Amino acid sequence: MHIHPTDNPDMDTRIDSLGEAKIESPIINELNGSSIDIFKEDTDTILIELTPEKVADTINSGKTPASFELAGPRKKIFFDPSKLKCALVTCGGLCPGLNNIIRSVVLELYYSYGVRHIYGIRYGLQGFIPEYKHDVMELSPANVVDIHEMGGSILGSSRGPQDIETTVDCLERMNIGILFMIGGDGTLMAASKIEDTIRRRDLKISVIVIPKTIDNDIHMVSKSFGFDTAVDISTEAIKGAHKEAEGYPNGIGLIKLMGRYSGFIAATATLAQQDVNFVLIPEIDFDLEGKNGLLTKLEERLAQRKHAVILLAEGAGQKFFESRKIEYDPSGNIKLHDIGLFLKEKIQSYFEAKNMDIPLKYIDPSYMIRSLPANSNDHVFCTFLGRDAVHAGIAGKTNMIIGFWNDHFVHVPVPMTAGKRKQVSPGGKLWQTVLEATGQGSLVNS
Repeated sequence: MHIHPTDNPDMDTRIDSLGEAKIESPIINELNGSSIDIFKEDTDTILIELTPEKVADTINSGKTPASFELAGPRKKIFFDPSKLKCALVTCGGLCPGLNNIIRSVVLELYYSYGVRHIYGIRYGLQGFIPEYKHDVMELSPANVVDIHEMGGSILGSSRGPQDIETTVDCLERMNIGILFMIGGDGTLMAASKIEDTIRRRDLKISVIVIPKTIDNDIHMVSKSFGFDTAVDISTEAIKGAHKEAEGYPNGIGLIKLMGRYSGFIAATATLAQQDVNFVLIPEIDFDLEGKNGLLTKLEERLAQRKHAVILLAEGAGQKFFESRKIEYDPSGNIKLHDIGLFLKEKIQSYFEAKNMDIPLKYIDPSYMIRSLPANSNDHVFCTFLGRDAVHAGIAGKTNMIIGFWNDHFVHVPVPMTAGKRKQVSPGGKLWQTVLEATGQGSLVNS
């Protein structure tokens, strides 16, 4: 297996390849003599760190600044499209844009490269395991043309690990050349194990991951699909909560959004619809009782303005459940305790003890958001992701994801991002602006 060289040992961004790409891309013929050069070379890169001072420090230390390969079509490809078979699988929780990704992959394979054997694996990794007896779906432009208008995934999904050896056995039996995996952190970990098994068996199968997380928490990826739609719909929930809170004396709107370990949706939605007074996210600690505690600050807010809106991410405040038993879901993730209902009860009890009537409206739009169709911005974003995934796979690249970094679509090695997580920085611009917009200050007793 050929690996593209790099001279920076501190951050390995090399992309694995199945071998030398020798076949002229059919896209060349489609250009019909156009002077527009759409092709990228592996030497076309985007710096990971754009701060001039840090770039200069790296160069002065005798190293080359780390960079990612630019995504896009290559002049030479590895697979013969006329003989290539591809498979797509969607894994984990639902997310706006899954059907958009499927659609863009299929259309690019079919129309740009002439691939005619494209298969959808049903219900996540279960679809590779014979005992589940899930049918394979043949994918073509005719049966994906309208799916971007629907939420969910036409392939379905599932959670939980499946036997890797059996999965690769299935890929061999189907004679798959490229496997497109659409999923989050668990899928990245599974992709890494599948790639290891493929390499050990010396198979020529490319594994390309299109990263999916509505929480926007994938390491070394500045934006993931579905996030824009989630923020868009979340603002509607904030509008409703604000109107409900305003409509009654001492009214409170309490909204729980997605965000297991990262509060990007809650923080961004707050800035998109600035009617929020308190934002609670996993990265920032808060107390309930005491001078600076949420309940005291909430009481002060009601005294001043007669209404309040609280926005929280699902992973916030898990310290309040430390005495409870830890449970895990089928994917091995810790089951979060419901901070929304917990906080609702705490707020109601606090004001009942003070003989204050507080009309509290609790809103949890999480599953509605996850299953909705992507908005226009995410639809365009998914189009880029899906098509660049095809370009990478056809060129023989493998063990990589299509990422978005410094306003460019790039190739990111799976090992560089699997098992890691991006979080809101307490000192970063996003959170500092949230503090300015809400005026909540610190909710921790010093």
